[in-house]
Amino acid sequence: MMRASFVSVACLVAMFFAPSARALDTREIADGEDRFDLVELDLAHDRLELHWQDDASQALASIEGLRTWGRAHGRELLFAANAGIYDREFKPLGLHVEDGVARRALNTVKPRGASGNFSLQPNGVFYVDRAGNAGVMTTQAWQAHAPDARIASQSGPMLVIDGEINPAFDSASQSEKIRSGVCALSPQRVVFAVSATPVTFHRFARLLRDDAGCRDALFLDGTLSQLWTAQTGYVGAPAVMLKPYVGMFAVFGEKAANTGN
Repeated sequence: MMRASFVSVACLVAMFFAPSARALDTREIADGEDRFDLVELDLAHDRLELHWQDDASQALASIEGLRTWGRAHGRELLFAANAGIYDREFKPLGLHVEDGVARRALNTVKPRGASGNFSLQPNGVFYVDRAGNAGVMTTQAWQAHAPDARIASQSGPMLVIDGEINPAFDSASQSEKIRSGVCALSPQRVVFAVSATPVTFHRFARLLRDDAGCRDALFLDGTLSQLWTAQTGYVGAPAVMLKPYVGMFAVFGEKAANTGN
C-alpha cells in the first residue's frame, strides 16, 4: 500500500467569475521522490466538456488556445486537461464524442506487436452520458453496450479494471514517463491525475487505485500531459516537453458581467 502525504488546495475562484462558480478540489500526493497532482470534479456543479477544434474547424492545440476560445464566447476556463491519445495526423486515435456527436468512431483494431500505448489491451473509454453520469469502461464493453454519451474519449491502456491493476503491467518495469489518467469515483465524481515526476504504468495505476480510490481508470497520455486549473496553474509535464493537443477536457465558468462593486 502506498504511503502518501496529502496537501489540499481549496482556494476560492477569483471575484471576476460569477457567484455560481466554485473552487475545484485539487490535491498533491507526495510519495518518496514521486509527486502526483489530482483534480476532483463534482459533476453536479462542474459541467465537463470535451473540445478539439474552434469555430473555424481549426485545432485549439493548447490549453491557452482553449482559454482564448472560451473568452471569445464570454466564458472563463476553470479546468483543462489533455484528452486521449491521437494519431500522426493530429486526429483522435479512437472514439471522440463532443456534445453527443461522434466525431471519431470507436477504434477496435488490435495491432500485432508493439505499436504504442493505445494498443496495449485492454484499452477503454471515459465518458459522461446525457444524464450527466460519468464512467470508464473497456472498449470491448463499450462495443457490446455503448452508453448514450454526451462526451467520450477513447484511449489506452486501461490502468485499473474492476479494482485490479492491468495485468499487462510489469511491477519491475523501468519505463518511467510523465503520465495522466482519469476515473469516475461515482457517476458524479471524476478524478483527473497527472504525475509531476516520471513513473511506470504499474506505479501510476497503483496510485489511482490505492490513493485516489478508482475501481476503473483509463490512461490518457504521457510525456506531454498537463492539468490546469485557475487556482493552481499548470501541473504535470514541463513546457519543454509539450506538443500540440488534440482533444481537451474543460470546465468553464460564466464571467460575471457586473458585480456592482
